[in-house]
Amino acid sequence: MAAPGERCGCDRPGSVRIKAGERGAAVVDFVLVGGLLTLFFMAIIQLTLVLHVRNTLIDAAASGARYGTLADRSATDARDRTAQLISVALSPDFANEVSTSETVYLGVPTLEVTVRAPLPVIGLIGPRQSLEVKGHAAIRP
Repeated sequence: MAAPGERCGCDRPGSVRIKAGERGAAVVDFVLVGGLLTLFFMAIIQLTLVLHVRNTLIDAAASGARYGTLADRSATDARDRTAQLISVALSPDFANEVSTSETVYLGVPTLEVTVRAPLPVIGLIGPRQSLEVKGHAAIRP
């Protein structure tokens, strides 16, 4: 009798003797490892989506704030521009709560654009107002 992993004396070249109790174990291993890898893959994709949404909202808020501080623009223009950028890049659902205010940031008067949006937990679906980002731009005298 051949030891496990040794070639057996069968007529087929390269065949390996398998114990009777281990038949079908490869299928079970494949299913368990495949399921775990699929779960990890989906978690990484979801984390990537969350970071994409967050970075897109930050960029839209900062761009809207810079737009609102131009010489012929106002805070309302900044809010509208931010909502437009978010609607085009993500979805209009993410642009529902955009607000502006004039603040002092590091001793400089600034226009602050605040965006409150859902945190995407499953796809783009998630709890409302759980993600808040802000963008600043210096107000030119």
